[in-house]
Amino acid sequence: MSMTDLKQTAIPQNGSMEIAQSESLIQSPAYTPEPHDRQNPNVWDALYLDTAIPVDPIAKAHMIRDLRSWTRAYLLLPIKLIANTLLALIMTVKRLLPFQFSNYVLMHRSAAWFLKHFVSPEACYLIVRHICLGSNIVNFLIENGPDSTIESSKLYPHTVDDLAENAFLEHDIILYNFVLDYSKAQREHPNWLQQVHQKGLSYESIQPIDLNIDFNQRSWLQVLDLESAIELFKVFYSLCLTSDEFERAVLSLEFDENFGCYISQLVGDYNWNHVIANRNPLAPDSSFGSARRLLLHGIITEYLHRHLELRKLARSQPSHD
Repeated sequence: MSMTDLKQTAIPQNGSMEIAQSESLIQSPAYTPEPHDRQNPNVWDALYLDTAIPVDPIAKAHMIRDLRSWTRAYLLLPIKLIANTLLALIMTVKRLLPFQFSNYVLMHRSAAWFLKHFVSPEACYLIVRHICLGSNIVNFLIENGPDSTIESSKLYPHTVDDLAENAFLEHDIILYNFVLDYSKAQREHPNWLQQVHQKGLSYESIQPIDLNIDFNQRSWLQVLDLESAIELFKVFYSLCLTSDEFERAVLSLEFDENFGCYISQLVGDYNWNHVIANRNPLAPDSSFGSARRLLLHGIITEYLHRHLELRKLARSQPSHD
């Protein structure tokens, strides 16, 4: 299905899809826009209600609430300074040591504890959801790729506690193994893309995300926004992994553009790829900017998954030819 086909089905000329998306945003229980004051328009309402780049309505509501957090406004900058100072110290010491050490159990259990006690439910929701979205996208590429027997992802956490079971490390390993397996399969099956297009794409893997995050019971300490939490946890992440493992985790963020190209190659549409901000994988960024790039990675994953959801929706709608 081309971009033209998508516009003719999922986004008709009368703008019904945009209207439907705007209505779903307005009705979202997670965010309630203020009455529109034309002399003093609300920037957050404008970001929330704008549909230029489609995003899941509930996820977008939690994103906006997270962006409005007072910790992001007042604590993010000092947290960045402290985190990067500690990160430089840890990375230097670990490179100089004659041995390497890691502790995956401590890292993941500490992460789950930290999220449950100090991070806002909105940020927790986005973190757990991100891992599930990644599995959906990987599985979509496998079922429509050059070798459908590649091992699929079964990593679908439902709660913050589920993250304690090595979820972050497994998330990265799944990504790297997929890239290596996918590349090998492409070389072994040079005509795979034509065969997939003749058969037609399957969107079976783009499934709704089932999460169990409690937004009603939050302690007075659960205030940290997503980016501040990532800044702090990257320090502990670097401490609990070997230098090479931490570098691998940071460099996994460089594959956003690759995955965008994988999807575009399958659906025959590169027009949306401009929304991918993490670019140029052969010019990786410093580890000190990894928290910001991880935040962008999460947003880009939301864009990509929503793009596939809309294409799946378009296929289910009757043709207007």
